Parts: sequence; C-alpha cells; structure tokens
Amino acid sequence: MGTAFETLDWIVIGLYFIALLGIAVWVVTRKTSTTEDYFLAGRNIGWFVIGASIFASNIGSEHVVGLAGSGAGGRIPLLIYELHAWIVLLMGWVFLPFYIRSGIFTTPEFLERRFNANTRWFLSVFSLLAYVLTKVSVTVYAGGIVIAQLLNINFWTGALITVVLTGFYTILGGMRAVVYTEAMQTVVLVVGATTLTIIGLNSVGGWSGLQESLEPGYLNMWRSSSDPDFPWPSLVFTSSVVGIWYWCTDQYIVQRAISAPNISEGRRGAIFGGLLKLLPVFLFLIPGVVALALKNRGELDWDSPDKAFAALLMAKTPTGLKGLVAAGLLAALMSSLASVFNSCSTLFTVDIYKKLYPNTPEKKLLNIGRIATTVVVILGIAWIPIMMNISGALYEYLQSVQAYIAPPIAVIFVLGIFFKRINSKGALATLFAGLAMVIIRLGLELSKDSLTPGSFLHTFGTVNFLTFGVWLTLFSILVCVVVSLLTPAPSQASIEGLTYGTLTAEQRESNRNSYNIWDIVVTVVVLAIVAGVMLTFRG
Repeated sequence: MGTAFETLDWIVIGLYFIALLGIAVWVVTRKTSTTEDYFLAGRNIGWFVIGASIFASNIGSEHVVGLAGSGAGGRIPLLIYELHAWIVLLMGWVFLPFYIRSGIFTTPEFLERRFNANTRWFLSVFSLLAYVLTKVSVTVYAGGIVIAQLLNINFWTGALITVVLTGFYTILGGMRAVVYTEAMQTVVLVVGATTLTIIGLNSVGGWSGLQESLEPGYLNMWRSSSDPDFPWPSLVFTSSVVGIWYWCTDQYIVQRAISAPNISEGRRGAIFGGLLKLLPVFLFLIPGVVALALKNRGELDWDSPDKAFAALLMAKTPTGLKGLVAAGLLAALMSSLASVFNSCSTLFTVDIYKKLYPNTPEKKLLNIGRIATTVVVILGIAWIPIMMNISGALYEYLQSVQAYIAPPIAVIFVLGIFFKRINSKGALATLFAGLAMVIIRLGLELSKDSLTPGSFLHTFGTVNFLTFGVWLTLFSILVCVVVSLLTPAPSQASIEGLTYGTLTAEQRESNRNSYNIWDIVVTVVVLAIVAGVMLTFRG
C-alpha cells in the first residue's frame, strides 16, 4: 500500500482521459444541425444513458468533499439528501409525462405553457444567474481543490484543467457529448468508489467493527425535534421540498430526461437514475465514517473531516486501484461541470435569445449556444480568484441557499400540475413574494449581530434554515392559492393536458400504456431500499 501515486496509478488516470477524449471526438464528429441535436441530443437518448447522466450530473464536489466530510464530521442527518431516490422516481412518474407531451426544451418553457411568458422569464433569468453565481463558481472552486490534492498540483492548475477540458467537449458536442461522457464517467466512478468502500470496511472489520469504533448513536440520522441543527420534522419537510425543486423542476437535471424519445424511455431513465442515486451513501458517506473509525483507532490521521476521503484513499488503496478511484473522482467533478455549462447554454439560447429574436435560423442558434457555453466557461475561470478568497464557511453558505430558493419554485410546479385553478397571477405573485422573503432573510442573516436578540427580525434572520424552509413553503402555498382564487380562473382550453384535471381521455390512455410491470417492480425496490437505509441509520 503506497501513500502517493505511482506509475501504474498515472497510467490508469491517463487511460481514463484517453477514453474520455475518444468518446468526445466520436460525438463531436456526428452531425449536429439543429438546436434539438445540440441541446437535447436529438431527443434520442436511451434509458441507460439518461439514468447514468442524471446520476453523474448530481455527483459533484459536494459529494467528493462534503458527503464524506459529513460522515467523518458527525453530520449524519445530511444523509437524508442522498435518499432522494424516491423524488427522482417522482420526476419520472409525475412530472416527466407533462414535460415530454409539451415538447419543451426547458422547464421555464413549461411554465409559459401552463401560466404565461412572465413566469418563464422570471425562472429563466433567475436560474441562469443562480447557476453562474453558485453552481459554476462552487463546482470550479471545489473541483480545483480536489484535483490539486489528488494530483499534487497547485490549485490554479487543477481548476484550469477541469474547466478547459470539460468546456472543450461541451462547447463542441453539446448535450450528446455531455450525456455519453457521463455514462462512461458513471461506470468509472461507481467501480472506483465501490472499491474504496469495500477496502475501507474490510480494514475496520466490517459493519460491526465500524460500529464498535464509533461513539454509541453516532450513526443515528434522526435527531430530536428540538435539535438546534437538524430537527427531524424540519429536515424531512425542507429536504423534500428542495429535492422536488432540484430533481423535478431544475433544468440542470430535467434536461437529461426530456432528451428521451418518449415518456416510457424517459421514465425508465429516471427509475434507473433513482436506483443509482442510492449509491452515494455507500460510495462517499461510509468511506468518511470508516476514515473516522480508523482515526479513532490511531490508524489514520487527518485534520479536517473534508479531507477524510482523500486520506483513506491514499492510505488504504493499493497501487493501480488508487488511480482508478482518483479517475472516478475526476469523472464526478467533470460531469457536474459539463452539466452546468450545457444547462446555462440551453437556458440562455432557448429561453432568452430565441425569445428576443424568434426568427433566428437554427444554424445561428447553434453558434449562439456554443458562444454562450464559452462565455460560461470564461466566467467560471474568472470566478476562481474570487472563490480563492472566499472562506469555507461561505462555500457551505452558498450550498444552504438552496433551502431558500427552492420553496416558491417547487410550489408553483406542484400546484400547477395538481390544482387546475392555479393561474398565472398566483404563480407570479408566489415567485416574487418568495424572492422578497429570501432577500429579507439573507439581509437579516448577514446583519444578525446588530439586531436585538429575541426580536421578530432577529428570530426571522436566525431561525434554523430548515425551519425557515418549512415556513417559506407554507407561505408560498398560501400566496399561490389565495391570489389565484381572488383572480379569474384560467380557461380550460389554455391548460388542457397541462394538469391532471385537464388530461384528455387519449392522454390518460397513453399514460397507462407507457409503463409495464418491471417499471413498477424496480420502483418498489428503490422505495424499499430507501426505507431500509432510513431504518439502518437510526442509531
């Protein structure tokens, strides 16, 4: 067992990059003549590639660094975010049929179909800004750190390698390049990280040995309702709302599923993605816990929980396999970044540029898409020096902002599909009221030291962010329903086929014919595994 990369490790990493380049070149040489080819891979992606792409898009720096760190640092309740496989199923069974039937390119486009153009503009601009300011910057920053640590190079080099390589094949090949490289990256990541998990568990004497090396109750993900950090009712509620926003309405994820040729293939991709979504618990969290157990035994040393995964990798993995795990981590970082680049490009080209210039020819839109991706890549590089000067606390802070931005968006999508009385005025009022609440909350949170403890403003700015997520969701539902009921109902013709209450007989029949017994069986298996993990991590 070595502690640094050896020749064989570098050969394995080199083979990964050769395979990645080969797939990228193959995709780039295929004909891309329309925006549908470039942004949705011609709507001809099979279920395996869709599921793998959904998984690879989700697995990024926050898993490589943060989830293992949660396992090593006593933040086990955060495991609940990795049990959102049931919400991925929700996307496939509930939301996706509406998206595919509508023929949309983007989720904001669905809001225009269901409500009006103003809701689409709001979500498009808001999503684009949020991606550039948070997803791009955080992924580049954390990716640079991980690659610098793994490959023993400086941060700037690591960040530039990540951005330039990923940007290259995303700009040239579009969505097809992203999903096919992600399918390969998923295989590499799963094989590599599974190897580390097995080696780690063996080194502590299996599951029973792991539990004996930890404090009693360490693996309990269910804290009391009065816990200051992770009260379980707020954790379950807010994490579910964030999950619905992320997995069912966010362009970043949904774009993969709507690349399917039909509802059946898209749903199966979502079911497969849900199955894969169960893996991070075993691939990242458990290695973090193993690293803590080994530290408790005096067999491993690390100074920060976020370094636990890398410490276990370097200390316990044999030569060659170490390179395979490192290649898997590189795959995770690059696939997340490629997804962000492609989603930003799609949102700008389809939802903003094409709306402003509706008669633009397809060839020019393709070039606009490539230019937009290039600009996002450059912005990602420009953000690096800024992110280098930002503390780790703010990095985590940017991640927690999801609990603030998710509720209004999740509410209008869910109510929009399930409640046909919801209208455009209710949806728009919810989006703006939710944005106002978030701005007030962030402002009070940043100035909390100057507020009187116990006052309403101090409480509003300091209440647990999970609890705030619960209240913001309830507030959003209230605004959406009340404003809609006080204003005229949408016409039946304008929402036909866009809500469950307005599906035609043909659409209902088509839904029933779009799945078979195996789709149901695998769905039940995924739900059973989610329940099993929840019961396992209860103490």
